[in-house]
Amino acid sequence: MSVPVAYQGNTTAAVADWLNKGDNAWQMTAATLVGIQSVPGLIILYGGIVKKKWAVNSAFMALYAFAAVWLCWVVWAYNMSFGDKLLPLWGKAKPSLGQKFLTKQAALPASTHYFKSGDVESPMITPYYPMATMVYFQCVFAAITLILIAGSLLGRMNFRAWMLFVPLWLTFSYTVTAFSIWGGGFLFQWGVMDYSGGYVIHLSAGVAGFTAAYWVGPRLKKDRERFPPNNLLLMLAGAGLLWMGWAGFNGGDPYAANIDSSMAVLNTNICAATSLLVWTCLDVIFFKKPSVIGAVQGMITGLVCITPGAGLVQGWAAIAMGVISGSVPWYTMMVVHKRSQLLQKVDDTLGVFHTHAVAGFLGGASTGLFAEPTLCSLFLPVTNSRGAFYGSPGGVQFLKQLVGALFVVGWNLVVTTIICLVIRIVVPLRMPDDQLLVGDDAVHGEEAYALWGDGEKFDITKHGWSDDTQHNAGQLPAVGAGLNAGQMA
Repeated sequence: MSVPVAYQGNTTAAVADWLNKGDNAWQMTAATLVGIQSVPGLIILYGGIVKKKWAVNSAFMALYAFAAVWLCWVVWAYNMSFGDKLLPLWGKAKPSLGQKFLTKQAALPASTHYFKSGDVESPMITPYYPMATMVYFQCVFAAITLILIAGSLLGRMNFRAWMLFVPLWLTFSYTVTAFSIWGGGFLFQWGVMDYSGGYVIHLSAGVAGFTAAYWVGPRLKKDRERFPPNNLLLMLAGAGLLWMGWAGFNGGDPYAANIDSSMAVLNTNICAATSLLVWTCLDVIFFKKPSVIGAVQGMITGLVCITPGAGLVQGWAAIAMGVISGSVPWYTMMVVHKRSQLLQKVDDTLGVFHTHAVAGFLGGASTGLFAEPTLCSLFLPVTNSRGAFYGSPGGVQFLKQLVGALFVVGWNLVVTTIICLVIRIVVPLRMPDDQLLVGDDAVHGEEAYALWGDGEKFDITKHGWSDDTQHNAGQLPAVGAGLNAGQMA
């Protein structure tokens, strides 16, 4: 009885001599874990954290973005991010659909790293699995970035405008930062450290979300002042999927099932747990109540902060980064936000600026301090990479981290602004007020629950919609980003 072709190791095209089945299995598993963070993770987190009348719209924005990114990714965006070099910050656009391309060994053609002399310092990245696996893995990262941006725009963005925003921002912003830092572009060649997306994903999403929120405009005044979550348990389920999915988010970025991958997964959990506990303690000290939403915020900022250094730092540094991510974003959200006219003016619905932009920047900067030389040698292409705490040239590395962050911030401010200004020529960025008053039923003709909701009801005597202002009385107001104690950012 013959062995099926698919299991004939190193003897057939189905199992090439370069294929490492363990690496391939882990990479596909990691990619699926990251996908689960979005679908259903952020879908149900968004659906539960917003006011009841926006549950469907918020979840649908995430679902649409996930689907739209997939098609754009395989038709042109993957190679713009990880393909052949077109510019120092951009790859050449071309499809990732052909059999010959997808079945060959994975490779990032622009990733060969050179000494100043022009000699090769480290060879091109060539993981031991097919290009199909690499395209899959990188796509779910691109998708979650767009979904994070949606968190800044919930409760008022015109869905048709969102349909245009997703492919445009993916093409002109995400692909640039991905190629520049990961794909072999100028920041990659310079040695900027971003292990798994603190800059490419979180800093980008936080800045882009805040910028887009400025151009879209705010929610209705009553929604900004009173925006109670409709289902905290559903929100916690989504948060749990986000946390557990981060094992794939950070554990998959060595492109192999290796020692560095294990370090990244462990550090991820250490930092997230520390950050959650610090945030909760601050809530208890200053607001006298432990907030479950605050705990989720602390969890997220911890996960974001460790991401750029997950496999590059020691466990004690992961704890230190957790303390930083549980306290600094808490301070910017609870104190700085209330004192800043700009932050108050821009309606960042879930406070993505604080939880992702601030935390992502802190993670990238602290990686420049804590990156351990031996761990760096397991992952980075630049010889003698190290954080500032480990001596020269670590101080230079810290400055590189700051410059890398400035590039990501500047690019996203400019490109996101241009995209929003172009879209509003075609379709309004913000829903009309009559839709904003009603929510899901007016926008989609659907509602999340066949139950009494958060106050909107049809008043037969007035032949219109009214608001029951007594419903959910006692909820803390959500001014600006919606983030007083007990409210989600």
